[in-house]
Amino acid sequence: MAQRNEISAQTRRNWLVDAAVFAGAAAATISSFYFLVIPSGRDELIVLLGRETWDDLHTYGGLLMTAAVVIHFALHWSWVKTMTRRVYNLARTGTGRFTSGARTNILIDAVIAISFLLAALSGLYFYFAPEGGYQGGRNLAWDPNFLFARPIWDLIHTWSGVVMIAAAVLHFAIHWGWIRKVTTRILAALLPSRRRATTIESAV
Repeated sequence: MAQRNEISAQTRRNWLVDAAVFAGAAAATISSFYFLVIPSGRDELIVLLGRETWDDLHTYGGLLMTAAVVIHFALHWSWVKTMTRRVYNLARTGTGRFTSGARTNILIDAVIAISFLLAALSGLYFYFAPEGGYQGGRNLAWDPNFLFARPIWDLIHTWSGVVMIAAAVLHFAIHWGWIRKVTTRILAALLPSRRRATTIESAV
């Protein structure tokens, strides 16, 4: 029975990275709703937290999510290469077909990857060139109108975030079985040994 509750080091590592992605995404998403509802210039209006705290939550939540996604991408690089090669071969020669479930999963992952990249890049723009322009930027050598004007960056950041959240919800729903199973086992492993044994036996 004890063996049935053991979790491989790889699974535990993937779960921890995914948990960091989820924590960062949750912080960035919740704070983004604040900024969508409360317009700029209403700094005096406090909704649970002050505007500056919401801004910090959004910024550092986004940075945590970005760092965790980079690690997630690196850990799954072999899968990414394999799927990219198979998709390329399918488009070029018609070989290497996918099941409908696999196609859906790949499509959602691709949407998440593209929208995340746009959200992360635009988020880094705002991090290094915050409102206030050139003189207010953390990097004074960086032109605040880098590539696009600020309103364009704002649109990119907002709508890529919306698309990413929608696709991530679908991704979460598709993998809910794995998430629930692994999370339950990891939390059970954190319990004291006597209570853990009772929990495992009752689950069998």
